[in-house]
Amino acid sequence: MGRPREHDEHTATALLKAAERAIEQSGPEAISIRGVASDVGTTTRAVYSLFGSKQGLVAALAAHAFDLLGTGMEQLPDTSAPDDDLIEAGLVIRRFALEHPSLFRIVFRNTADPFMRSQPTVRASSVQALTVLKAKVARLVTAQLLDATRVDEATLHFRALCDGLAGLELGGAAAFPADDGEQLWRAGLRTLVRGFTQP
Repeated sequence: MGRPREHDEHTATALLKAAERAIEQSGPEAISIRGVASDVGTTTRAVYSLFGSKQGLVAALAAHAFDLLGTGMEQLPDTSAPDDDLIEAGLVIRRFALEHPSLFRIVFRNTADPFMRSQPTVRASSVQALTVLKAKVARLVTAQLLDATRVDEATLHFRALCDGLAGLELGGAAAFPADDGEQLWRAGLRTLVRGFTQP
């Protein structure tokens, strides 16, 4: 029998959570291999064994972020109103941004990091999340709410609106009082989705 793995998935999950906390408290520069390992009560060897490097740890965070987004949207039920379903997918993105602001900033505000974007796990998770969203958009076609040739374009517009709304809300924009944020998102997304019916 081979030796059991010294550092398992449980350790990896704990390290990712510790890295997310470090970013949330002090920004991406605050991540250190030693600090994250100490927070979890393990050794730096565990971090290197599981992620390879500090950059590898950040890339794993990015893949995890896309996994959360993709899973959250995928778990939404498909109803007889695909336009409403798409708006609910947008609200999944909002909840992700509010519950994991540091992860949102890593994947949507740190696009210049070539190492992170080049990692197969990040690319695969990103593509999967986008595929789920695109499928939600494509359901508008069968309801005659969108021309079939415009699915990619509509998906891009939807992503851009969600990205902008989340950035404004996380930035503390005055237009986002705490009790009206969801309504503002719903109104904006509804306006966009209705606009998809236009030539």
